[in-house]
Amino acid sequence: MSVKPPAPAAASGAPPVPTAHCALFLDIDGTLLTHAETPDAVYVDDALRELLERLRALCGGALALVSGRAVADVDALFAPLVLPVAGQHGVERRDAAGVVHRLPFPEDHLRQIAQRFAAFKARHPGIVFEDKGHNLALHYRLAPQLEREVRLLVEHAVADLGENFELQAGKLVFELKPGGHDKGSAIESFLAEPPFAGRTPVFIGDDLTDEYGFATVQRLGGHGVKVGEGESAADWHLQDVAAVRAWLAAAVK
Repeated sequence: MSVKPPAPAAASGAPPVPTAHCALFLDIDGTLLTHAETPDAVYVDDALRELLERLRALCGGALALVSGRAVADVDALFAPLVLPVAGQHGVERRDAAGVVHRLPFPEDHLRQIAQRFAAFKARHPGIVFEDKGHNLALHYRLAPQLEREVRLLVEHAVADLGENFELQAGKLVFELKPGGHDKGSAIESFLAEPPFAGRTPVFIGDDLTDEYGFATVQRLGGHGVKVGEGESAADWHLQDVAAVRAWLAAAVK
């Protein structure tokens, strides 16, 4: 699956402040938290946890985190706060009732690919290998000169696994993931359930993987909010993580 080319520009000015009638969907890295050199180098502060609690109350519980991280990783970051989460780009999802939905996947073959990626990491200082379970990610933020080599490795792995898997490009990362599921499909699943159903969806994200979410919420009458520079299909724009937090805080003053 490929993302459609983004629109030329998002709207200028701050997006409408979320209200009690919204369903809020929030990306994590680059949106709520500033990107770090490695995925485990980020930190969730108490002020962010409190802000999310207040936003969840405002929206009657209709707030979910939508991330490329695994659900277990998200829980560890935000503990003791537990929220509805879509993890691994929609491959796994915990709904508002606490039920976890996961796709079946060819575990033995995927473990072989994981060993291949781990060996590549061992040979190349600066490469970070993230094994999320269903998804396998190779980050080259610390070794940008290896971009082409990393992409080729993941492309070959996709070819080995067949049509049920695909390559997902992100900010200085290439990821192997099951096909047919993305952040947009995860958001749509939430919107079919209480307390999200019947509300105006708002999704905030910063990366290419978030374009699926922008397209989904806007198709359903909601708002996409792009964080940072670059073209996007989102209809609104915020400059950075600080601007996101200030905008969200304005909703619960």
